[in-house]
Amino acid sequence: MTDLSAEFKALAEYRPTHKVRFVTAASLFDGHDAAINIMRRILQSMGAEVIHLGHNRSVDEVVTAALQEDVQGIAVSSYQGGHNEYFTYMVELLKARGGENIQVFGGGGGVIVPEEIRMLASHGVRIYSPEDGQKMGLAGMIGEMVMRADKDFTALAPKSIDAIQGHTEMSWRALAQLMTALENDKADAKVVEALRAAAAKTKVPVLGITGTGGAGKSSLTDELVRRMRLDQDDNLRVAVISIDPSRRKSGGALLGDRIRMNAIGPWSKGSRVFMRSLATRDFGSEISAALPDVVAACKVAGFDLVIVETSGIGQSDSEIVDLVDFPMYVMTSDFGAPSQLEKIDMLDFAELVVLNKYDRRGAEDALRAVRKQW
Repeated sequence: MTDLSAEFKALAEYRPTHKVRFVTAASLFDGHDAAINIMRRILQSMGAEVIHLGHNRSVDEVVTAALQEDVQGIAVSSYQGGHNEYFTYMVELLKARGGENIQVFGGGGGVIVPEEIRMLASHGVRIYSPEDGQKMGLAGMIGEMVMRADKDFTALAPKSIDAIQGHTEMSWRALAQLMTALENDKADAKVVEALRAAAAKTKVPVLGITGTGGAGKSSLTDELVRRMRLDQDDNLRVAVISIDPSRRKSGGALLGDRIRMNAIGPWSKGSRVFMRSLATRDFGSEISAALPDVVAACKVAGFDLVIVETSGIGQSDSEIVDLVDFPMYVMTSDFGAPSQLEKIDMLDFAELVVLNKYDRRGAEDALRAVRKQW
């Protein structure tokens, strides 16, 4: 086992002073996701909020996620041999689309040779080599990434609500930065006041999707978005706000709902769906404390529909009801005895109950029990 120096031991124990957010993924045409899966888990254990995209992700997909999620860093594993073009294009695209402050980190084992590591470093990309792993250890490498990304960019948030209107690349970027300021409780007080006043005069339907963990809320949300886009000839602009729980011990979070979203990318008419992931942080609920103002920002930005997907809930949770126009409860047949349904608070408030994963054994019996209760 490698004996790490004091410097690298300190990096392994680093904890951020700001809320650090990362997008993680494996590059296009690359199915090797074991390394990035380990990295994202260590990032979470160090307090980072991780938006994980999975494997086989294009530069455009990664950059779009990074901009909408307003992250400080991108971490990508690349074992497919096209790393030079992939990473340089990523840096260029970030600069072109208003994300020049986002740092890019990568690794590819021995696939990325020292000469290429130096070339990519000249473009601002930090590539970790096998030698770095030996010297720094996994936790040391991740600690360095977190340390370099540990910056507060809330000062970049717009100073006027006019900046988030228009559905341009820059207006969506401003919207993402405003959401960060709202989530960190550092938004300009006058902007927040103007935002709430404008939202109160704006009629935009808000759909709330909640339910137990693992019930299939994200997959259902993706399918709803896909069918709405098809049904409306892709004329609607939709904002999706997805909430996942923070880990109490580390403060980190896996914001993993984007990995299920296959219908949010641009079609023939361009970008129509804006998606933002929020962590519950210290709010002690299935929603984020910033959610009311984030929904208000989406309304003022001019979206035709706002969809809010909460984190997994228990029997007594129903806070989403007060923030949406149409609450939907998603469940499976695995709720235990029929008497357990009498304890589920959301069955008193839901406008629609979805019994998901209906191909499972016992689903028909579960449907009869739910119909008796709801």
